[in-house]
Amino acid sequence: MESETSINNVNSDLDHSKVENCFQEFYTEVKQIEKRDSVLTSKQQIDRLLRAGSSYFNLNPYEVLQVDYELPVDEIKKKYKRLSILVHPDKNTDDSERAQQAFEVINRAWKILENEKTRKRCLEIVAEATGMTDLAIAEKRKKLKKEGKDTRVEEDDPLKYRRAVYVMTIKLFADMERKRRELEQRDMEERKRKRETEIEAEEKAKVDKEWQKNFEESRQGRVSSWQKFQHKKTKTSKGFFRPPKNKMEQR
Repeated sequence: MESETSINNVNSDLDHSKVENCFQEFYTEVKQIEKRDSVLTSKQQIDRLLRAGSSYFNLNPYEVLQVDYELPVDEIKKKYKRLSILVHPDKNTDDSERAQQAFEVINRAWKILENEKTRKRCLEIVAEATGMTDLAIAEKRKKLKKEGKDTRVEEDDPLKYRRAVYVMTIKLFADMERKRRELEQRDMEERKRKRETEIEAEEKAKVDKEWQKNFEESRQGRVSSWQKFQHKKTKTSKGFFRPPKNKMEQR
């Protein structure tokens, strides 16, 4: 019995070591991929930044600049400078229009991460994405356990877990952008309504002013007409026939 227990412990240790080795191999591979992507040529970087769905992916400034979330701002700035030089229109005269678009994408990403407030908001989104992913995984395990099934999930694979967090992060950035645009649209509509009200008030004031001006300008004419009328009336009254007074009869 003790021998069997020892064998099981050994097997468990071997499995654990195997998992650790697999993870280390995966982590090394991921880092190699990141290193390879970070030294893409100018054309490849422009293609990456303008690829299909780029407007969706480029909402994440860390994704744009290809930097880790934990990287210090100084290091992020160095990466930004390298990328901005790489895709600068002056360095890509044969594809200057697309290079300009890519250059603007990189600049927007850096402005977000350069600002402490917006960088903090980005890190909050990443933390929220990780938390939501972990919660979804926990719910999966709970459901599997309730059904009496194996509680292992596909996100146990480090690569798939990382992918799940990545997708959730992109979704949250997209939600933030959607809300920003909705607020911007509402603000624009409100400013438009306010301006229309102002224009209406200005038009009314203009009409009132014009009416008052015309009224004042015609005042003298109205007064003169009234005076003439009164004079004519007085003259007519003087020439009007007056009957003689009745005399009392004398007896």
